[in-house]
Amino acid sequence: MVKSKETVRRTADLERMQRLAAWATRRLGTPKQTPFCADVIETATGRLVMRRLNAVAAESDPSSHAEVRVLRATCKRLRKLTLTGYTLYTTCEPCPMCMSMALWAGMDRVVFGATISDASRHCSQIYIPAKTVARRSDMKCEVVGPVARAECVALFEDPRMQAMIQTWRHRKPKR
Repeated sequence: MVKSKETVRRTADLERMQRLAAWATRRLGTPKQTPFCADVIETATGRLVMRRLNAVAAESDPSSHAEVRVLRATCKRLRKLTLTGYTLYTTCEPCPMCMSMALWAGMDRVVFGATISDASRHCSQIYIPAKTVARRSDMKCEVVGPVARAECVALFEDPRMQAMIQTWRHRKPKR
């Protein structure tokens, strides 16, 4: 039986997202634990180019989302301004800032695990879906997700991560 190109791509997306979630799971309980992790993959070959974690707290930088960090590092490593020919995999649906950066970088595709709604049960979110950001742009980028949603949501729900999320809530300024 010959598998369709779309079936092969869906299978590859699932396997890559499961690997990313497993990598993030291995970081739980360490100083670098976070449910937000991202990979850049060469679309044609499936080769992993770069992987990054969220570092907002570590870098005292609200823009240090995993997606922003991995796109910056990939552009720097490849010495390219645009990432046409590459796919972004992320354990959580990109926020509007991250999705906009993927669009500006010219990504072929963005594949995400947990949704913005999933994440919002644990930490603050901006409720603009990645597909909406892409649709309202004149830049082309396929947005696929959720993929391996259960594995990615489990990152937020792990007791070690829940303890960390509680510290995030206590650091936020009150309005």
